[in-house]
Parts: sequence; C-alpha cells; structure tokens
Amino acid sequence: EDFLTLMFKAMMKDALNSSHSVSSSVQSSEQIEEMFDALSYIKGASLLLMLKHYLTKDVFQAGIEVYLRNHNYGTAQSDDLWDSMNEITNGTLDVKKMMKTWIVHKGFPLVTVVRKGKIISVQQEKFLYRVEPENWTSDASYLWHIPLTYMTNRCNFTHCTNAYLLDQKSGM
Repeated sequence: EDFLTLMFKAMMKDALNSSHSVSSSVQSSEQIEEMFDALSYIKGASLLLMLKHYLTKDVFQAGIEVYLRNHNYGTAQSDDLWDSMNEITNGTLDVKKMMKTWIVHKGFPLVTVVRKGKIISVQQEKFLYRVEPENWTSDASYLWHIPLTYMTNRCNFTHCTNAYLLDQKSGM
C-alpha cells in the first residue's frame, strides 16, 4: 500500500509537462543530483515491476542474474540491463527497444480501450495532468511500447494471461 501511494505521487509529478525523463545525458554534478529524485526512483521501480510482469518472474530473474554475472565488480550502463534481458529472451522481444521508450520520454501514456462487439481496439496518447503554457511541448512524437496483459472469459484467473505489445499509436 505504501508503494502504491508513492507511485501515485510520482505519477502526479510525472504527468506534468515540467517532468523529466528517467534517463538523460548530464554534463555536471548538479545535473546528476537533479536526476536522482523520488520520481526517478519510483518510476524506475514501477518500470522494472512492469517488465517483470510482462516477461514473467522466472525470465526476469534470469535476466537479472545474467546482468549481475556480466558486470560483477565492474561498471554498467542502463543498456547493459536491457541487453541482459535480451540475451534471456533469445531475440523474441527487443527489451532494450521497449524500455527505451519508457526511460527517455518524460511522462506516461494514457491507453484507451474501446470494445465494439468482439473487436477490441486500443490507442495511446501522452497523458498530461495539467498543461503549463510556459513548459508546453508537443507530444506528437511520444510513442511507448506498452506491454498489455489481459484475460478472456475462456481463462481461469491463474493460468491464462494473454499479452499484447502496443508499439504503435493504435492497434487491435
């Protein structure tokens, strides 16, 4: 419950146009300090939980083990974690490509789901809580690779989770 409270507070901050991305290049120690705020930590943790749920616990754990083994007593960059996950998924999913859309964009997407009979369509757009005119930027280029999981009426709740990766503005 405490994590959810922190997550929603971070989302409120991230929904402002004045937010910042989780990952960006820095030129000074002051910029480094600015990057490591509650938003970065909570959003980062939420993204890892999203990835763990999408890949499954066992695949995610194996990716973490590869990452730790490959960078034991060394340095690492964010791409190194995604490369370790790609190694475990054997090219079935480009984890780096998917996660880059989350860590380089500020904010998060709003996903709209519409059902017409048996047809389900989904659409994404950047969510903004409050537009601040002095900080407004166009969101036309924002596109996330969103892992969606769902169940149908043919499933029991423990063994039938389907997954869909929304990597376009809209899909079916």
